[in-house]
Amino acid sequence: MSLDVARAYQLAWRVGHRLPRALVRGATVLAADVAWWRRGGGVRRLEANLARVRPELDARALRRLSRAGMRSYMRYFGEAFTLKGLTSAQLDARVRVEGLEHVQPELDAGRQVLLALGHLGNWDLAGAWVTRHVAPVTTVAERLEPEELFQEFLAFRESIGLRILPLTGGGDVFRELVRVARTGPGVLPLLADRDLTARGLEVDLFGHRARVAAGPAALAVTTGAVLAPTSITYERLRRGRRRVAGGPWGIVIRFLPPVVTDPGLPRAERVAALTQAWVDGLAEEIRAHPQDWHMLQRVFVADLDPARDAARRADGPDVPGAATTVGGEASAEGSTP
Repeated sequence: MSLDVARAYQLAWRVGHRLPRALVRGATVLAADVAWWRRGGGVRRLEANLARVRPELDARALRRLSRAGMRSYMRYFGEAFTLKGLTSAQLDARVRVEGLEHVQPELDAGRQVLLALGHLGNWDLAGAWVTRHVAPVTTVAERLEPEELFQEFLAFRESIGLRILPLTGGGDVFRELVRVARTGPGVLPLLADRDLTARGLEVDLFGHRARVAAGPAALAVTTGAVLAPTSITYERLRRGRRRVAGGPWGIVIRFLPPVVTDPGLPRAERVAALTQAWVDGLAEEIRAHPQDWHMLQRVFVADLDPARDAARRADGPDVPGAATTVGGEASAEGSTP
């Protein structure tokens, strides 16, 4: 990523919350439609991924879905750049929660809860709400280049109350995650539906082999912490809630029931079983809200470049949780920090 792009992000964070929100929303819709019309590599990859989610769609319907997907994807940018300008009432009006009862007992007992997330909706808005109303949030972010851009992402997320651990350059991230997971109460969300290191686990996803991060399950097995798949999807706001929110879109955070496995299984089998279990739960959410799955990258094994995959396996860090990050999108063509 060039320094010019880094400066563009810095400018967007500094001035975005000062601009009229209708102007920002219009700009993101325009950017999404232009990117969709150009049909670059990221859009084509999004359509290929969505075709596996909704194989019954014909070409025209798939194109409509990918357009909605690009608008959802770019909506995230506009919301991220304006999030720190929201009042507490606006932030609360934009968030609705389902299934909190699945994780609240663990928090009430003073324990940490692990969340397996996908590239769905706006996880920064979700994190800001959760840390205000549920429990402190700690998560991991991929270290971006140039360093100035990573520091901007770091400052932004810390400004909304999140504690961020860098994936690289900050010591043994898995060991630190283990330490955090053994403290509490707290929430530890891990974005895990894409393997960053080629050392993830292969699972069944929509009837196809895909590779995802092993981190959430490995942490759960190592620490005994509860692991709950969690989705974040958009919904249109109506009437009073829309007026309070100051915009037409909100999010729904769905905490699904925690996944479990036979504690008598060998460690590797437990990690594999827990991983497939959270993937199954998240897949149902993606199938129900495919336009909010911001997956503009290769996730299915059949799409991977064998040579590049082998090189990443050879060069990547050999850390049990290294393929687990959460962060904001870095470009409309599919780079994800």
